[in-house]
Amino acid sequence: MAGEAQPDHDDDDEDDWGDLGGERDDLTDVPGGVRLQKVLAAAGVGSRRHCEELIGAGRVEVDGQTVRRFGARVDPEHQIIRVDGKRIPARQDVVYLAFNKPPKVLTAMSDDRGRKTIADFLGDHAERLFHVGRLDYDTEGLMLLTNDGELAHRLAHPSYEVAKTYLADVPGPVPKDLGRRLSTGVELEDGVAVADRFRVLEQAGSRALVEITLHEGRKHIVRRMLAEVGHPVSRLVRTTVGPVKLGGLRPGETRDLTTKEIGELYAAVGL
Repeated sequence: MAGEAQPDHDDDDEDDWGDLGGERDDLTDVPGGVRLQKVLAAAGVGSRRHCEELIGAGRVEVDGQTVRRFGARVDPEHQIIRVDGKRIPARQDVVYLAFNKPPKVLTAMSDDRGRKTIADFLGDHAERLFHVGRLDYDTEGLMLLTNDGELAHRLAHPSYEVAKTYLADVPGPVPKDLGRRLSTGVELEDGVAVADRFRVLEQAGSRALVEITLHEGRKHIVRRMLAEVGHPVSRLVRTTVGPVKLGGLRPGETRDLTTKEIGELYAAVGL
């Protein structure tokens, strides 16, 4: 999560023009707002000095307008700020987490049957976070958690076609044409399902490890696709959601998304 940027009333007599020889943009300062470079630094873009260099180079936009003044005052709670065309997480009350869901954990914040849920791993965050989509009870791997409702909704909506990648343990050997069959489309009871990419990572005797990427999220879709083509899944791990990768995150652990990851998620869903 980005650091905290509070309203900044000091240094009002500073030179807000930088080294631009009096060149000024048309952005109206927000009364009592926060200096733009302070907002950028708090969002994890870089040091204050680096952020000033970005502003001076014309690489920062506020509400679609390029801003070149180091001291421009903005409202990070309501204005949209972009660096190099990508939106940054300027609001200080928003949380963006990656979570490695273990198997045998329910994608829910509570369960009346007493099963372990993802809330058991989230501590104080749990009551105010949305899970972006869901993973099956037995499926493990990457989940995104946030209290940014609009981003969560768009990431989960099929119309935005955010790709997700999975590793699956299946019976081997895997025929050479399986990737073509999956990318052409597999007929399921609720319609055709299509893989974006498929490859075999390992084969040893009667076991194979495969990687499959697709952009839809119908229930049990990966398990049903692979079962339909004769390779039922014994273990399934999600490794990516859009630009975010599971990496070395341990089961049951969370991490804050980076500013770059958040910006790329915004871009993926048109925010």
